[in-house]
Amino acid sequence: MHSNILNTDLSGKVAVVTGAGGVLCSVLAKDLARAGAKVALLNRTYENALRVENEIRAEGGTAKSYACDVTNRDVCYQVADQVLADFGPCDILLNGAGGNNPRATTDKEYFENGDLDDETKSFFDLDGAGVQMVLNLNWIGTMIPTQAFARQMVGRPGCNILNVSSMNAYRPLTKIPAYSAAKTAVSNFTQWLAVHFSRAGIRVNAIAPGFFATHQNQALLYNPDGSPTERSKKILAATPMGRFGNCETELAGAMLFLLNNDAAGFITGVTLPIDGGFLAYSGV
Repeated sequence: MHSNILNTDLSGKVAVVTGAGGVLCSVLAKDLARAGAKVALLNRTYENALRVENEIRAEGGTAKSYACDVTNRDVCYQVADQVLADFGPCDILLNGAGGNNPRATTDKEYFENGDLDDETKSFFDLDGAGVQMVLNLNWIGTMIPTQAFARQMVGRPGCNILNVSSMNAYRPLTKIPAYSAAKTAVSNFTQWLAVHFSRAGIRVNAIAPGFFATHQNQALLYNPDGSPTERSKKILAATPMGRFGNCETELAGAMLFLLNNDAAGFITGVTLPIDGGFLAYSGV
C-alpha cells in the first residue's frame, strides 16, 4: 500500500464515502483506505463504486460497494444498517455526492438583448424541476446521509463529518446558478451541523475545491497539442498560483488534515478552500 499524506492514521476507522464513484471522491476514498480506514463506497451507480473498490483492494486496502441514492431516506438508512453489519459503526462520513443538471444552467455568461427571442437558454428559461433536482442532490443529499450515519457517531468522541463544498459557494460561477446556490447551502449547513454536534463528540468541516486537473477532465482543460483551452485560460488567469490543483496530493492532504483528531482537533465548522488563491484574487 502507498503511504498516506501527513501520516494521518485511520487504522480501525470506518469511513463512509457518498458519491464514491465520482472523479474527486474516488481519489479521496483511496487515500482514506491508504490511511488504514475500512471504506464503504456509496454511489447511485453501483458499477462505478465497484471499480473503485477493486482498485482499493488491489492496493491491499479494505472497501465494499453499496448502491445508494443519497436523496432517498429509506435507502440511506438501509445502507447505513448494512455498513454497520459489515464494518461496524461509522467514524468518518465524507459527503461527496453532488452534481449539476443541464436544465439548471444558462447557455451564456451574460444576458444580451435578443436572447428572449432566439433559441438561447437564458435565466428566463431555467427549469424549476431541474433547479430543484440540483438542490436536492447537493443539499438534501448531504442532509439525509448525515442523518443516517451520524446516528452511529453520537456519544463516540473522535468522529468526523466532512462535506464537499465548492468555490461556487463563495462566488457563483457563470451559467450555473442552481449548483452555486446548492453548494452555498452545503457550506452553511456545515456550520450549523458543527454547532449542533459540538457537544456530541463529532467535528463537522468541509473542503471547497478550486480547479483540479484529472484524467477525466483533460480534454476540457487542454487542447490536443497540450495548450490550455479558452476555459482553462480564464481559470488560470484567475488563479494566482497559475496552475490546476493535484487531487491525489493537495486535495487528499486537506482532507486528511481535517480528519486528523490530533492536528485538527479544535477545528470545526470551517470550509477550507483548496484553490491556489482563486478566492483571494480580485482580478487586479
